[in-house]
Amino acid sequence: MPYLPQESRLFGRVFGDPEVSALFSDERGLGAMLEVEGALAHAQAELGLIPLEAAQAIERAIAGFAPDWEALALATERDGVPVAGLVSALRRAVGAPHERYLHYGATTQDILDTALVLRLREALALLEGRLRGVLRHLLRLAQRHLQTPMAGRTHAQQALPIPFGFKVAGWMAPLLRHLERLEELRGRLLVVQFGGAVGTLAALGPDGPRVQEALARRLGLGLPPIPWHTARDNLAELAGWLSLLTGSLGKMAQDILLLAQSEVGEVRESAQEGRGGSSTMPQKSNPVRSEVVVAAARANAALLAAMHQAQIAEHERATHGWQLEWLTLPSMFAHAAAALKQAQQLSQELVVDEARMRANLAASQGLLLAEALQFALAPHLGMEPAKALLREAVRVARAEGRHLLEVVRERVEAPLPWDSFREEAYLGAGPHFAARVLAWARDLLREEA
Repeated sequence: MPYLPQESRLFGRVFGDPEVSALFSDERGLGAMLEVEGALAHAQAELGLIPLEAAQAIERAIAGFAPDWEALALATERDGVPVAGLVSALRRAVGAPHERYLHYGATTQDILDTALVLRLREALALLEGRLRGVLRHLLRLAQRHLQTPMAGRTHAQQALPIPFGFKVAGWMAPLLRHLERLEELRGRLLVVQFGGAVGTLAALGPDGPRVQEALARRLGLGLPPIPWHTARDNLAELAGWLSLLTGSLGKMAQDILLLAQSEVGEVRESAQEGRGGSSTMPQKSNPVRSEVVVAAARANAALLAAMHQAQIAEHERATHGWQLEWLTLPSMFAHAAAALKQAQQLSQELVVDEARMRANLAASQGLLLAEALQFALAPHLGMEPAKALLREAVRVARAEGRHLLEVVRERVEAPLPWDSFREEAYLGAGPHFAARVLAWARDLLREEA
């Protein structure tokens, strides 16, 4: 396996996403840095700080720039960052007398950070589109199963009946919150970085703030109150969002893994023939999509710690935290993209076996009605006596393989509507709560009922 599975010719379709990977490629990174340099020159020309002819010469040089990747790699090895080598090569392309106006008043981190923000803007738009796709599929799935009864489980054991639509709505709610969080996050994250050597823009004198504002406007980015060279909370917050997103997708996938177990058999990942096949067992249909989603969630949860470590920075420009972000953030995006891709297929292709759900309810022999019986008997016996009676009845029903209702009716005379005690009738407010989530989803996704 290569260093990064998402770049593997074998594993790339499982753990990667070509569109998101392209945003973190050398080519897109270099293009974003050139975009920032060009925008900076035009912002300064707009304010009369450099000649318009200089900005035009810089623009022409950027348009025709053909990078010498080997030379840039050697310069990056020498300097630890690619900007110095890139600026030197670009200045040669601009030529006299305008080359001195390239990168005017900027520092390496201004270019790299702002170029990163430009790519993050595109990457988040891609992830949001896919998240909305997952939610649309789940919305339709939940609508179909608002009244489909199944066993709700606590501590991995059957507990009370729930509608399957209620479970799906439970998967949707955190994903809807992540959409709302993303909108809030963008305002803090998608801001320009332009502060010069130590964040004061001293080289530009009193014009520094005006240049910063003009650069932000040209790039369509927000304006931070102060340069953020060593204040990396915005990127740590982004990493937290990526981990939250994959974690919520992982919860859904973990449920699907458990519901797809042979002994449960209430869902299958897909009806596609041969998906999840085994090399030796023809009967197997392994839940491979869910496995990838859970792995991506756990990987991002582990990587999140590194992004929090990267916040610890020294003074006005730091030493190692920046590099830690480079090692971590692209991988977190790759995991999020892979999880969303697999989740889209899961939410669209999930096969729900309603008959098996009902059969599993029936197999409990009425045990899932214990709470309903206890509350129905409490007005006649008192809560504690009713609870004690049900405990004993459950013990007998299990020991003798009998239905709980039958055992309870032998032990108590109470004017109860015994024939109304059915699992599908004890769904509580589950359909109501699910309907709330679906209304919320339709509003956020602008979907019609």
